[in-house]
Amino acid sequence: MKHISSEVTVNAGPDEVWSVLADFERFHEWNPFLVEAEGRPEPGTRLMLRFRLPDTKKEMVFRPTVLTSEPGRLLRWRGRFGVPGIFDGLHSFELTPREGATHVVQSETFSGVLVPMTGSLVRQSETGFAQLTDALKKRVEEVTA
Repeated sequence: MKHISSEVTVNAGPDEVWSVLADFERFHEWNPFLVEAEGRPEPGTRLMLRFRLPDTKKEMVFRPTVLTSEPGRLLRWRGRFGVPGIFDGLHSFELTPREGATHVVQSETFSGVLVPMTGSLVRQSETGFAQLTDALKKRVEEVTA
């Protein structure tokens, strides 16, 4: 298993953060890592997500399934390459109110037999996570200003 995360404090409430985070159709406008997204943030929904790896600019598409969607609090999905147990990722966005702001933690736990062989992909994803959380903060604060 391998776990990566990125966090940021956004100067806006959880509902404002959620409205940007859950608006998949607009990811292309602000998100440097998940550059395209289709679907709904509803449990059981299968998403189409295109992500762009930092440094290489290589793009990959995956189709995770939304597991949890609690507006203003938690969004979680699971993606898989191939069959379960090969390379799985459990991705979460956790939103916690903090003194008029929102603390956002984005994390992913990778599991499966291929994880030991995907070091560069995981490292680049970690960089992409930081870019995403920084861009989320900027977008929410611009929208709510």
